[in-house]
Amino acid sequence: MDKKDLRIVFMGTPEFAVGSLKRLVENGYNVVAVVTQPDKPVGRHGSVLRASAVKEYALEHGLPVLQPVKMKDPDFLEELRSYNADLQAVVAFRMLPEVVWAMPRFGTFNVHAALLPQYRGAAPINWAVINGEEKTGVTTFFLDHDIDTGRIIMQREFPIPDEADVEYVYDGLMNLGAGICQDTVDLVLQTDGDVPSQPQSEDVELKPAPKIFKETCEIKWGQPAKKIYDFVRGLSPYPGTWTTLTSKNEGGIAPSVLKVFKTAKTGNACDKTVGTLKAEHGHLFVATADEWLEIVELQAAGKKRMAARDFLNGFKNADDFKVE
Repeated sequence: MDKKDLRIVFMGTPEFAVGSLKRLVENGYNVVAVVTQPDKPVGRHGSVLRASAVKEYALEHGLPVLQPVKMKDPDFLEELRSYNADLQAVVAFRMLPEVVWAMPRFGTFNVHAALLPQYRGAAPINWAVINGEEKTGVTTFFLDHDIDTGRIIMQREFPIPDEADVEYVYDGLMNLGAGICQDTVDLVLQTDGDVPSQPQSEDVELKPAPKIFKETCEIKWGQPAKKIYDFVRGLSPYPGTWTTLTSKNEGGIAPSVLKVFKTAKTGNACDKTVGTLKAEHGHLFVATADEWLEIVELQAAGKKRMAARDFLNGFKNADDFKVE
């Protein structure tokens, strides 16, 4: 079968998915329709609707766009069926009901930003960095009834440098994911849909990747410095970790939120109370369970992201404060 004869429906929403869609479109694959999330209300009153990154790309390239509120909506299913897809490719979308993923004759595959079975869930990139992994990767697998449990088609590894934040890993996996998406489609073409695949191993201790909420991002300073260092880079630059700045003294400033975007390990042992702040020569340090950890970039409430040196210029007597 020629790639122009293979009818593909692509499903995805964020920028991460655009890399894969772009790879298919620009290399002449027959993407007949795109499914993405409904436009999202933004602004103070939610009066402005913002299209997803996938929708914007699809419209720029003249691709039909479907935006179902409910995946089992009869009108949506009828429209989806009308495209007579041979294959569906899913990248960073949502859980699909069987009536959707079983529709194409060659099935539906997903590009997942982890080395399955590890990091099943909504935020695999963040959790791999938070947990201090030295490598992660991308996996393509066929969808089935449970989340991220289907038969594996392909995997590619991606190294995580110790200094990398989640933005670096996100960009790397987006490019790697685009390549594995194209290669998976090519495998479908080469085998006429009879794609070899393997079940996921269940004989390992699994590390989950649940959705991240605001409370997930609070720094717990009573941990070793390395764990906090990985936690910060695993959530930087978005959504960003946070902590509460308080005064040690009675009648001091009211508690306020600090976002922390970058830290640095010092290797210097610390016997101070967890959360104690120390400023030295334009550097800001905080006491953890075992070492001083340097805060390199942060953002005070109502301010822009800045280097700690600039923050300290307007924040005198840091030793009178703590974080908790």
